[in-house]
Amino acid sequence: MSDVLDYPAVIPVAIPAPHALKPTHPAAPARPAVRCSSCAMHAICMPQGLTPFQAARLDSLICSTRMVKQGEALYRTNDQFQSIYEVRAGSFKTVLMHRDGREQVTGFHLAGDSLGLDGIGPSRHSCDAIAIEDSNVCIIPFSLLEAMCREVKPVQQHVHRMMGSEIVRESALMMLLGTMSAEQRVASFLLNLSERLKARGYSPAEFNLRMTREEIGSYLGMKLETVSRMFSKFQRDGLIDACGKQIRILDLDGLARV
Repeated sequence: MSDVLDYPAVIPVAIPAPHALKPTHPAAPARPAVRCSSCAMHAICMPQGLTPFQAARLDSLICSTRMVKQGEALYRTNDQFQSIYEVRAGSFKTVLMHRDGREQVTGFHLAGDSLGLDGIGPSRHSCDAIAIEDSNVCIIPFSLLEAMCREVKPVQQHVHRMMGSEIVRESALMMLLGTMSAEQRVASFLLNLSERLKARGYSPAEFNLRMTREEIGSYLGMKLETVSRMFSKFQRDGLIDACGKQIRILDLDGLARV
């Protein structure tokens, strides 16, 4: 991902009708677009401070929404990059495949998060995006978004923030894998998830894990057994109450001190 993009002067751009746009995966079912103003994730995934006219133009970029069933791919490695996606409901994991067939989870993406930014530079996706539950995404053709960035500064700033957040996320993952103990990795994972859920209006202390312990281990660079052992330890220490995928954080400060 690049630093700040150098956009040319304002160029009037005609926005084609939604039916003229081809989805990244033609065989995938797409649904008519729904307006951003009616979406619960609007405050998280869309720029703020737009005029009514600008907001209507941004709505026009979303050519459709798409349902992705649990276990299905939104896009695959080396697919041509055409659009970025905003998770409207559900959640995804991004995955790299090793040459020996092993799967490396590189991120978990919740409602309000963006997907597909990995394809901006190389024009092809560098990972798989897999739904970890039945999910719904808004499809935003990048060429049209790029054109709007040249005309509407809040949109340009929002795209820059999205790209910057991706850089920060990748840096945080490198630090997590390179410098933290097993206990610290699992604690950081739970704290990060808690903060993200709180930002979306959900309980930061009680939630269901949509991902499996094995997927968490892949993301944290740990074996399944180690992840399970850390959850059991945190429960014995009175930091969390874990029952299957149901997690209740009992001592947020104590978890932060791990």
